[in-house]
Amino acid sequence: MLSEQSAATVRATLPVVGGAIGEITERFYARLFAARPELLRDLFNRGNQAAGTQRQALAGSIAAFATYLVDHPEERPDAMLGRIAHKHASLGVTAEQYALVHEHLFAAIVEVLGEAVTPEVAAAWDEVYWLMANALVSIEKRLYEERGGNEWREWEVVGRVEETSDVATFRLRPADGRPAPDFRAGQYVSVQAELPDGARQIRQYSLSAAPGSPVRQISVKRVVGDAAPDGEVSNHLHARVRVGDRLSLSAPSGDLVLGDTDAAAPLLLASAGIGVTPIVAMLGHLVDTGHEGPVLVVHGDRSPTEHALRADHEAYARKLADASVHFFYEAGADDAEASHRTGLVDLADVAVPRGTRAYLCGPLPFMRAVRAQLIGKGVAPADIHYEVFGPDLWLAQAG
Repeated sequence: MLSEQSAATVRATLPVVGGAIGEITERFYARLFAARPELLRDLFNRGNQAAGTQRQALAGSIAAFATYLVDHPEERPDAMLGRIAHKHASLGVTAEQYALVHEHLFAAIVEVLGEAVTPEVAAAWDEVYWLMANALVSIEKRLYEERGGNEWREWEVVGRVEETSDVATFRLRPADGRPAPDFRAGQYVSVQAELPDGARQIRQYSLSAAPGSPVRQISVKRVVGDAAPDGEVSNHLHARVRVGDRLSLSAPSGDLVLGDTDAAAPLLLASAGIGVTPIVAMLGHLVDTGHEGPVLVVHGDRSPTEHALRADHEAYARKLADASVHFFYEAGADDAEASHRTGLVDLADVAVPRGTRAYLCGPLPFMRAVRAQLIGKGVAPADIHYEVFGPDLWLAQAG
């Protein structure tokens, strides 16, 4: 891993670099898009760039990776690298692009830190970068090999269902007639949409039905910004895409999937808002495979009417041999329903069996709160898995 000399230099300079990493990443993206404007048009999420969340995620991942290297010199943060690699593979990132990133990132470091970037400092952080980049390239190469390449395919919309006032489900079939690729419950696909200004923006959406059908299903929440811009692709899909239209999809990606050891282990599947989509797919898979172990099903939403895929959520839970359902609603909870509760998700009086493996998907504050409660109940941190929609700000906000 990191050489002893570089480790000492990174440890000594981490406070300075970490303190400036936000400005560094801002300068980096400005340089990158000035040199290669097509990357912002057709690869990077313009909404996340405008809101600054992509810069935060990049800064957090670099700082977290460097910290991990100096604190655990014989290891590497495989979980973090795996999540990043799956996102990159779903976008079609290539090995050659890492050299482009290196060029503009290190130019930005020099711009921000100036004379503090001595040859020794530059060499140490260069080693950090390439350790991270080469690890990602290796994982992404394996992912591309497993899926048979890095191919975008056209899929025809064969069904559209309005789940709630702001969530629509699109059912898709390969337009070329070839078989649909296999996927694992919990994974997502990238959708490339051509927008009115000619940009081809890419977004990831979880597959919201279990594997096994030739028809794929994504459930898309229309993103309406407050301080942030409206979601370009989600609003485009809601307003313009109907049965008979075609969408360009990547192969499935994502590592929030049930493990091979989960067949007998107690499971907790917790979601909030549109985070329900991969969780419903997991529940469908558990039903299809005849899962007999205990399953805790937890969900938080504004109200029952805003709970997307609620009918599937409830139906799958009822079909499981041993399931306990806890739906939390900020308003409109039906007191006659034993599974309904009023308020935010709170596991204080929910019994969590020993050995539970937990899968979380939803807004970051929700996942942080649930993770803390689960650890307090004795669930091992290694057994708590999560998926972040959009830039992964978990690391960026770690305290």
